[in-house]
Parts: sequence; structure tokens; C-alpha cells
Amino acid sequence: MSYYIAPRFLDKLAVHITKNFLNLPGVRVPLILGIHGRKGEGKSFQCELVFEKMGIEVTLISGGELESPDAGDPARLIRLRYRETAELIKVRGKMCVLMINDLDAGAGRFDEGTQYTVNTQLVNATLMNIADNPTDVQLPGSYDSNPIRRVPIIVTGNDFSTLYAPLIRDGRMEKFYWEPNRDDKVGIVGGIFAEDGLSKREIEQLVDTFANQSIDFFSALRSRIYDEQIRDFIHKIGFERISMRVVNSVEGPPEFKKPDFSLSHLIESGKFMVGEQKRVENSQLVDEYNRLNRGRSYQTAPKTTEAPVSQPSSNGNSSRKQEISSTHVSLETQEQIRQILSQGLKLTFEHVDERRFRTGAWQSCGTIHIDAESDAISTLESHLNEYSGEYVRLVGIDPKAKRRVVETIIQRPNGKN
Repeated sequence: MSYYIAPRFLDKLAVHITKNFLNLPGVRVPLILGIHGRKGEGKSFQCELVFEKMGIEVTLISGGELESPDAGDPARLIRLRYRETAELIKVRGKMCVLMINDLDAGAGRFDEGTQYTVNTQLVNATLMNIADNPTDVQLPGSYDSNPIRRVPIIVTGNDFSTLYAPLIRDGRMEKFYWEPNRDDKVGIVGGIFAEDGLSKREIEQLVDTFANQSIDFFSALRSRIYDEQIRDFIHKIGFERISMRVVNSVEGPPEFKKPDFSLSHLIESGKFMVGEQKRVENSQLVDEYNRLNRGRSYQTAPKTTEAPVSQPSSNGNSSRKQEISSTHVSLETQEQIRQILSQGLKLTFEHVDERRFRTGAWQSCGTIHIDAESDAISTLESHLNEYSGEYVRLVGIDPKAKRRVVETIIQRPNGKN
């Protein structure tokens, strides 16, 4: 199957990679190329086609590898694979690159409820350090004074605004927003259906019919056309015997005749897929479940009588009495909540057990965007009871800047407030 490489995509990658292997006097070349754009537009696949065309070896890191129960592991992994790729350039005598897929999924912050762990900080800091010193990348616990080869880094993602701003600044990362135009789509979709006998005019009509769909939609559409034959095959063999026939059969793999790839059949199947997309978009069941859970936590919050409690003073030299309201939340904490909300900020709460507290792996308590004092106190009281043996903290969030302004621990293990 012949695949189409978009000329703009090929040009951008070829220039960036080649420029990083050249010694341009007085020119600071960004080490990282960030390819971003909406989901399903074939960013990673276009990269693979370019690498194959240029004869480039690639070392891959997934966004899912950028988090770990052990602090420092993802940062160490990036440094290790960068050095391994530098050694490949030296040994193979050819261009090699390090590629991180879905960087924003592993190191980005999508909203106020997204955890920001020690590993997230270290990944951002490590990439910044490598971009600034690409020939001096050391592994923890060892130091090698010999410079290594410079390795271009390609990262992909959907929304780079979720990344740490100093990492994506000009000089460290060159940005390339990938949005295929109609000609690109016609070329790519033509490659997908190259073996199916569709004319260029039919490809154009198919693209125009689903103009708002991503590239992955057309690939999934081609796969869906085979469903009819596979369904007939399953019914013919029987549901009870299909496993033995497909996985461990002496008859060899089943063969299927070429299905109906007529334009009308493709459009009919495509419209069915679009309908399924709309059902997902319109369901919004998670919002309904969250509203029900929040309402249930407010209704079941236990009430107790007022009682005095000793609280340390701000200077640490004496203790003073504080009243506890019927919600177990001290007046001092209530006043802090009131001040945070009066500034136009919103509240959320997080918890962590003693083991993960040392690595900063806080978890959301499941409630975000609280902007009413009564709701905040009621919700907090419920969390203090639910996580009585853990740390609990309140977080004040600036909804416009989408950043944390306040982080205060209000409960420590064994219910110490």
C-alpha cells in the first residue's frame, strides 16, 4: 500500500532534523520540534513515513512512560534513551532522532483537577535542561566529561498550552501546527484506499462528504467495511468454535474476498459512524453521575456538636482555642475558604496517603470547581471523614489563568487538623 506524505510535513521535519546535524556558526537551533494539532490527524504516522523516507532511526518514548510510582524514573528514562540515541548516531553513522508521542498527555495539565506530580516537574525540567545542553546529558549518579552527539527531539501532542510554558518557548522548542488541508486529505485518504479501486473523483467526494472528520475516521471506515464478512464468518463457524478456528487452527488463517468499496456503501457506513460519534458527544453521563455523587455526599455528611480544639498559633510559641463548627472545619479554615472564594478563585480538594506523600502524588477527592462557601465546607467535611487516615489539602485555583494559587494541608494522618 502506497501512503501519502504531506509536502508541508516532510519539509518541516526534514529541515528541523537536518539543521540539528549541521554546525551553523552563530545560530542557536532549537533542539525540540513540537508537532501539535487536533486528535486523529495522523501526526505520529506522518512522522513514521518521513523517517522511513529519510532513512532515519527513531527511539520512541510514549507519553504513558512519563509517570511512575517512583519519583525520578521518567526523567532518568528520557536521559538514558537520549544517550542511547546519541550512541546510535555514532555507531551507525546515520541520522537518528528521539521521539516522544503524546507529550501533553504525560506532562501536561488539562484542568484544575489534573495532578501535578514530582515526575511531571522533573520531566519538564529534564527536557528543558537537554534543550539547553544537548551535548552534555548526564545520568543520575554518574558523570561523563566527554560530549555526546546532539540528538534532535520530536514531540507530538494535541494541546501544547497545557505544558510548562518555559519548555515550549522559542529557542527550546520549534512549534508546528499540523492541520491537513483538503489537498492533503485527498492525498492521504487516496493512499488509504489505494488498493480498493476508487477513482480520484470518488476520493474527493468522500472527503468532501465528511469534511469535518479527522484522517483516522477514514482509516476506521475502511476497517469497518470488513465487518459484514467477519460477521458472516462468525455465524458460519459458530460462536462456540470461533476461538479455536482463528487462534489455534490447523486449517490456516481464514481468507475473505474483497468487500464492496463502492462510494455509496462507504458514505452509508460513514454516516452510521458519525451517528455513533454524536451519541457519545450528547450522552454526557459522567456529568450526571458526578452531580449525583456530589449531591449524595452533601446529604450524608454527618453532623456533630461544637467542641473546642487546641490549634497552634501562627508564630508557633503558644496555643489558642478554636471552635469547631458542626462541619468539623475550624473557624480558621472556614475563614481561609471565605478569603479564597472572595478573590474569585475556585476550590478543589486532594488527598494522599503517607507512603505517596513523600513523592507528592496527590489525588483529587473527586470534586472540582466549587465556588460557594456552603458547598465548600460541606464537601470538605465529607472528605475529612472519608480520608481520616490521610493527608487532605485544599487548593485554590485561578479559573482564568488555569493555575494553582493556594495549596494548604488542612489534615494530616490520624485526623490531625
